[in-house]
Amino acid sequence: MQELPIEPESVVPAIVALVVAFALSLPIAWNREQGRRRMGLRTFPLVAMASCAYVLIGLAITGESSDSLARIVQGLITGIGFIGGGAILKSSEEVKGASTAAAIWATGALGAAVALDRYELAIAIAVMTFLVFLVLTPVREKMDNGA
Repeated sequence: MQELPIEPESVVPAIVALVVAFALSLPIAWNREQGRRRMGLRTFPLVAMASCAYVLIGLAITGESSDSLARIVQGLITGIGFIGGGAILKSSEEVKGASTAAAIWATGALGAAVALDRYELAIAIAVMTFLVFLVLTPVREKMDNGA
């Protein structure tokens, strides 16, 4: 059996990136879970970590080749879109889950940003997505109630 080519100096940064992606997704996940949404504490961190991992794997395979990495990110975006699509329910009168689906997409971008060492972008995505739900959900509820 062939040994796995694990380079010790790459293990710690990869684990740190996965932990950061996980941690940055938690406030969004917690908010969605508190609102009794279909996706929450399990889905959001998994999407963030998987997105981070796929980009890290892509970087390991392709190096800094922008064309190859772009195709990996393109596939990631498409795949996350399918997951988000599962959050959307349409009835004759309304569509529910679109904001949760968009947040899943944002969480995927967060994970990819972490993998690309764009922590400032990942933090901005996490904070802004969380604030959208924290601040704008009550505004939306007031609008829906005719206030």
